[in-house]
Amino acid sequence: MRILFILLLAASAAAPAVAQSDRTAQRVEKLEQEIRALQRRVFQGGTTVQPEISPAVRPSALPGDAATSPVADLAARLDAMERQLASITGQAEQNGNRLREIEDSMARFQAAYNRDQAERAAAVATPQPRPASPLPTEIAANDAVASPATPSRSASDPAEDAYNAGFRLWEQKRYTEAEAALEAMAKRYPSHRLASWSHNLAGRAYLDEGKPATAAKIFLANYQGNPRGERAADSLYFLGQSLAQLDKRVEACKVYDELQVVYGTAMRDYLKQRLPKARTDARCS
Repeated sequence: MRILFILLLAASAAAPAVAQSDRTAQRVEKLEQEIRALQRRVFQGGTTVQPEISPAVRPSALPGDAATSPVADLAARLDAMERQLASITGQAEQNGNRLREIEDSMARFQAAYNRDQAERAAAVATPQPRPASPLPTEIAANDAVASPATPSRSASDPAEDAYNAGFRLWEQKRYTEAEAALEAMAKRYPSHRLASWSHNLAGRAYLDEGKPATAAKIFLANYQGNPRGERAADSLYFLGQSLAQLDKRVEACKVYDELQVVYGTAMRDYLKQRLPKARTDARCS
């Protein structure tokens, strides 16, 4: 009788412990489900971290070994949950940082794009000035129009004389001398309307001499320094030609795009006729 009483007492004492263990297990199961849901939100569309949370696998009991207790199983699962939460939290922070970097980059790009579009719109809205009295010598070379024996020019204009001298050297393929003469003219008369012509023709002399890199610098400077100059559009076109010779076709196509956007119908016929072939040669889309 005394032995039966002791057994009953032990059973009644163990019952609350078993119930407590069941409630703890239910709470662990619930936490595991919440962590898996959190994983799905954090790793949407990407590579997920393999879940570490799973019911503890009990090893096959060996003779003489004690079976793993439910409390030990729960402790192992709780440790796994802590590791998994730390991993998810770190990944979420990294994702947040990358997202902020992307948003910042997009904001900077949008601001630069808006400025560029505003500048282009302003350039297009302003009509490009046309030469008051084009020089027949260059027109003959560029547009295949017959030229008189001597170029027409304004009376007593040393700037035109200097330009024409450089042009004649270029026409004779004396490129080094032409470059020096044309650059000297543009430097001496920087505000003259023919300064744009001189810079452009100096660039063409370098291009014809087989120096596309130097030519590209001169064309770019002429366009950027005086976008309303009478040969600014020409310099943009020949900048594309120089880049194509340097095997920079992508950059050349961007230059041709800008030429079309900035000058459009204001381009002279010489450029309008040659631009489509230039785009084809550069393999522009």
